Amino acid sequence: MVLLLGLLFTGTLYTAFAPAQAEQAESDAAQVAKGRELFLVGCSFCHGQNGEGIRTQNGNQIGPPLVGVGAAAVDFQVGTGRMPMAQPGVQAPRKAVAYTEEETAQLAAFVASLGPGPAIPTKDDYSIEGLSEEERQEAVVRGGQIFLTNCTACHNFEGSGGAMPRGGYAPKIRGVEPKYIYEAMLTGPQAMDSFSNGNLSPEEKRDVIAYLGALEDQPGYGGFGLGGLGPVSDGLWAWLIGIGSLVGFAVWIAAHTTRSTKKKVAA
Repeated sequence: MVLLLGLLFTGTLYTAFAPAQAEQAESDAAQVAKGRELFLVGCSFCHGQNGEGIRTQNGNQIGPPLVGVGAAAVDFQVGTGRMPMAQPGVQAPRKAVAYTEEETAQLAAFVASLGPGPAIPTKDDYSIEGLSEEERQEAVVRGGQIFLTNCTACHNFEGSGGAMPRGGYAPKIRGVEPKYIYEAMLTGPQAMDSFSNGNLSPEEKRDVIAYLGALEDQPGYGGFGLGGLGPVSDGLWAWLIGIGSLVGFAVWIAAHTTRSTKKKVAA
C-alpha cells in the first residue's frame, strides 16, 4: 500500500508540473528557431551560419565567432543598433535599431543556444531602487571609486567618452540605459575590456551604474562643461578665446598708440 501510494503521489506531481515544463521547452525551442531564421538572413554573412565567424583568404576577420558570447552580448549589440553593421570596421557606432524587441530576444536566444555565456541582466541586477537612501549614497560612492580607477582612462572622468588608438573611441556613456551599461561591462564590446563577475561583482557593476546616474543630477559647479573633456577643451578655450582676446587687445593698443604719435608729430 505504501508503495502504491508513493507511485500515485509521484504520478500526480509529474502530471501537474510536466506539462508546464514541456510548454516552456517548446517555447524556448520556438524562440531559438525564429532567432536562427533571423540570424541566417541578417547575421550569417559576417558571423557564419552557425556563429563560427568568417575570415577572408588573407586571414582578416570579417565577423568574430559568437559561440559562448551569450544572450547579453546580442541584446547589447542589436538593442543599441550597433549590429548589424553596414561594413566591418574598428568601431561599431550606435545607430537606429534594426530589429524589434521581440526579434532581438529571438536572436539572443539562438546565440545563447550555441554555447554557454552571460545572460541578459534583469532590473534587479542594475537598479538601486530597492535600497534605502543611505545605501544608495554608499553605492554611488563605491561606484565612483570603481569608475575612477578602471574607466576614466577611456571614458573620461564623467563618462563623456574619448579617442582611442587605431581609429577606435570610447563612446559617451552619460544617459545610456542602465541595462546596456551593465551588458557592456559584462561582455566587453569592441575595444572595451570585459569585466566578468569574477573581475567586478554584479553589485560593483550596479554601483558603477548608480554613480553614472548620479552624474546626471549633479550640476556643473565649474561653469560651462565644454563637453567634459577636461584639459583638452579647457586649453582650447583658453588659447582661442582667452589668449586670442589678449593678442587682439594688444594689437589694438599698439595701433592706437601709433596714430597718437603721428598726430603729435604733425602738430
